[in-house]
Order: sequence, then structure tokens, then C-alpha cells
Amino acid sequence: RQAIGLYRKLGFERVQVFALKRKNPYNEPLFIGAAPEEQLNPYARIIIDEARRRGIGVEVLAPEAAYFALTFGGRSVVCRESLSELTTAIAMSRCDDKAVTHRVLARAKLRVPAQIAVRDAAQAEGFLEQVGAVVVKPARGEQGVGISVDVRDTDALHKAIANAQRFCDVVLLEEYVQGVDLRVIVIDGKVVAAATRRPPRIQGTGQARIRD
Repeated sequence: RQAIGLYRKLGFERVQVFALKRKNPYNEPLFIGAAPEEQLNPYARIIIDEARRRGIGVEVLAPEAAYFALTFGGRSVVCRESLSELTTAIAMSRCDDKAVTHRVLARAKLRVPAQIAVRDAAQAEGFLEQVGAVVVKPARGEQGVGISVDVRDTDALHKAIANAQRFCDVVLLEEYVQGVDLRVIVIDGKVVAAATRRPPRIQGTGQARIRD
């Protein structure tokens, strides 16, 4: 009442509207709308769910291609899966071409495995003999498509190269290095999160079948 009295003295007028300020699960639909019904892949869904939790509006633009827009206040950013329009074309091209990625990391003084582009069978077999075990991968692509890991004999090598060529004409061989699959997130030059990716494993009981 005291605040209203002060505002009246200052010349303010009361209007028949109200503002809902508190954002919580009960009134969430009032400030960000209903949840998108379109079927989206896991990459897009993770970001959309977190955006809605933070009160950021979501508009699905093309569900089959995982395109959506995030809107907060007067700003809107269009995303595709885990990428946004803030990602540059140069960054995309560096990530898409594994040979370029290798050179960029080596130039940054990071330890990288030996790598060659396959020219012929003799060259590929010679590289395998030199390093002992290789990773065979198409030069372009994502999500591990066409990649064979820990290839140690010539028969497996030729099969892996043929498999990689299904996805890209240029095939790379890399020295196989054992270690932990570590993903690091860097924002504005600072490490903000890291995770290790571990393959699934089964602990047997000695009685049940693996399928069970």
C-alpha cells in the first residue's frame, strides 16, 4: 500500500494488468509456451529441455532436420542439433575434414598420432607394419561413421579401407593410440566441463546368456 501511494504521488496510474515474475514448473507454460511435440533427435532434445528449464522459449523450425530457434527477450538464435548460427563456417570445415583437424592440432603443439592418406595397398600395408595397429577412417564425416579401430592385420586393413571408402573417397590411416576418450568443453578460452566416454560392458553371472 505504501508503494502504491508513493507511485500515485509521482503521477503513476494503475492499469488492469498483472505481471507473473516467478518462474517455476507450475507457471512455466505461461512464459515459454507448451513443449514442442515434434520428434527431435537426442542432441536437439537435450538443448531444448535445458533451454526450457532456464525459461528460454523454443520454436521448432524443421523437426526432420533438427532445426529450432531459442528466444530470450529480444534475441533469437537458430540451432541445428548441437550447433548454432554462432558457429563459423571455418570451424565447421575444420571439424568436417579430419586431415585439416590433424594439422590444426599439430600446429598448436598438441601430441597427435601419425597419419597418412591412403594412396595404394602397398603404402597402407607399410604404414601398418611401421606402427603396429591403425585406425582407418574416411577423411570427411561425423559420428564415427565408417571408422575401424585397432586394425592389426592386412586382411582387416583392406576391409576397413573398403568400408571407409563407402563414405568418402579419401581414406586416412592413423597410428592407434590406447587411452581414454575424453571430451572437453571450452567456452571463451576456459574449460567449463569434461566427460569420459566409456564403451558399454557386461558383467557375467556364469549362468545367464549375454543376450539375457
